[in-house]
Amino acid sequence: MPEAPPTVLILGIGNLLWADEGFGVRAVEELHRHFEFPECVRLLDGGTQGIYLVQHIREADILIVFDAVDYGLAPGTLKFVEGGEVPKFLGVKKVSLHQTGFQEVLAMAEMMGDYPRHLLLIGVQPVELDDYGGSLRPQVKAQIVPAMAAALRFLEHHGIQVMARAKPLPEDATISTPETIMRHYEEGRPDERIALRIGDVRLLADGRWQGPDDFEAEIGRILAATGSAG
Repeated sequence: MPEAPPTVLILGIGNLLWADEGFGVRAVEELHRHFEFPECVRLLDGGTQGIYLVQHIREADILIVFDAVDYGLAPGTLKFVEGGEVPKFLGVKKVSLHQTGFQEVLAMAEMMGDYPRHLLLIGVQPVELDDYGGSLRPQVKAQIVPAMAAALRFLEHHGIQVMARAKPLPEDATISTPETIMRHYEEGRPDERIALRIGDVRLLADGRWQGPDDFEAEIGRILAATGSAG
């Protein structure tokens, strides 16, 4: 009997809410729109799921990961890392919490004896992260096509044939959610004067933000409104 083809997982990880942190997800979305893959290949928006991705990793013989990675290089630089070097680069200078989680996923898969035989990290050096609700910066967005090409070369090297679609799928044929389609995401973003674009303690320290004078009264108002809506 002919040997079964390897199981392939192409995974985009990152947080769309923080500008260039969404590179991995956007790259996988574009692969899905422009190419047809054999049944042995699965494309997945891993977002920031972290440890919940472990079963998907365990099932993969070949794993390709797209992500925003702080390599210490010039902003917008694309870099490829293979095999055992991948966890090192995901953890040297993490740019978000999901990277630590993904290191743990790889370690757990290895402990369970189901580590991918072949692993490729396609990472881009982010330009901007501290921009809540922001989209990819032009230098990072420009690396999506070269990143996809690198993934296709890796697959071809391992005997996986991929076909370009005669016509790209429409934007709403997404592997993610319709609300996060890039065009909708960018066009629907509130003006900076309305919505702050920085997060964590900086938001609380900003003079434009002010909490209610009476928190208990505010909570009561919200609960009353919720009850009447139900």
